[in-house]
This record gives sequence, C-alpha cells and structure tokens, in this order.
Amino acid sequence: MDVDSNGWYVKSVEKTFAVLAAFTVEAPAKTVSEVATAADLSRAAARRFLLTLAELGYLSSDGVRFQLAPRSLNIGSAFLSNLTLPAIAEPHLKSLSSDLQETASVCILDGEHVVYVARVTAPRLVSVAVHVGTRFPAWATSMGRVLLSHLDPADMESRLDRSEIRRYTANTVADRRALTEELAGVRARGWAVVREEYEEGLSGVAVPIRRGNQVVAAANVSLHQHRRASLDDVVLPRLVQAAEAIAADYGIRPLS
Repeated sequence: MDVDSNGWYVKSVEKTFAVLAAFTVEAPAKTVSEVATAADLSRAAARRFLLTLAELGYLSSDGVRFQLAPRSLNIGSAFLSNLTLPAIAEPHLKSLSSDLQETASVCILDGEHVVYVARVTAPRLVSVAVHVGTRFPAWATSMGRVLLSHLDPADMESRLDRSEIRRYTANTVADRRALTEELAGVRARGWAVVREEYEEGLSGVAVPIRRGNQVVAAANVSLHQHRRASLDDVVLPRLVQAAEAIAADYGIRPLS
C-alpha cells in the first residue's frame, strides 16, 4: 500500500504499533536500542514512544528494559471476547485433554505467527508458559505448519520470507528447503507433528479445523516423551474427532 498517497494515514499510529510489536515471546523485555532496531526507528524516537506507552500504562520498565504491562491485554481482549471459536472449542478441548491427560489447544494464524485462542492444560507442569493470546512462530509449531501448509503457495512463501527461521533445538527443521518439503507433506497427509523442535522434551501434533474448503484454525495436543508410541493409534484419531466436533459446532461439515 502506498501510504504516502493516503491523506488519512497516520504514521505515528503505525510507529506506535511497531513499538508494541517489538515485544515478542522470544524477547519479552527490550532496551530502547533494541526496540529502535526492531521498529526501524531512531533511538530518540523509540525512547519517546516507549516513555509515552509506559505513562499510559501499556508498558512497564525497570529503568533499563521495557516490557508489556497487563493493560496491553485490553487491545486484543475485545477481539477474543467476540470470537465464537474459543467458546465453541473449549468443551471439546476439555474432553480431549481429560481423555488423553495432555494439554489441548486451538490456534489461528496471524501473519507469521500462530495465536492461541483456546487452551486446556493437562494436570502437569509444562516449562513453556502458554496462555490464550500467546504467539509463537508459525513455522516452528505443529499448528502453525498445518495452517501454513493450507495457504496459497505464494502466500505461504511470503510468510516464510518474513519469518526468522533459526534453530531452537538440535531437532529444529531450520533449513528452508527442508521446511518447505515438510509443509508439503503436512498438507498431503492432513496433520503435522513437531518433535522437540521448539523445546526439548515437548512435542505436538495438530490437525486442521475447516469451514467448507477453508482451514480456519488448527487443533493441537502437546505430547510428552511417554506418549509418542500412542500417537497413531490413540492421540491422532482422538484429536481428529475433536477437531471435527469443533468444526460441526462451528457450523462446518468436515470434508469427506
């Protein structure tokens, strides 16, 4: 979009959201210089934006680093409260989590990230701190790979181009060609599994949630080491069943 030709376009709003978007799951606290680099601003401009957002209560600071404050949740809470999918998915996720004694989630795609919109945790500790609204790089997660694989190829490649593809563990598929081949495989078989690629000791399997011919979300079960053997005969069939039930309640018929 040629924003310069739009008299209504407010650059300061763009810069404000660029500053907010600089804070990520991987780097939740940043210095002025780090935010300036991430938001493509001068250090002086970044400092003014950060101090203003802190004064308004959207950021907090220890004097050196800034991070999102609880008030920043207000920005997305109205969207989440009006999104019917989480409310529809929750009872199915509770049943799935209870049956498998594992954590079950639903995500949607937002740019190069997945965003958790529903989640039911298993009665055990998981080292990754995840809650509704948490964002992760789509390419590195099972739900993200399901969602990316069902995009138009040009759209998928564009999102991968904008992603920071790097190695998180020794198992991470961080090679672009190998990742593209994996996404093609995910689309062909209809599900994705990520084995200790984002965090050691934790794997996940995901399947699509459809509306007609469109994949609108993905459902996932987080797996620990002892559940790998039951993936094909227990976990995956039950996950598919839950995804189809969510789809049916969401006004969708699963594809034959």
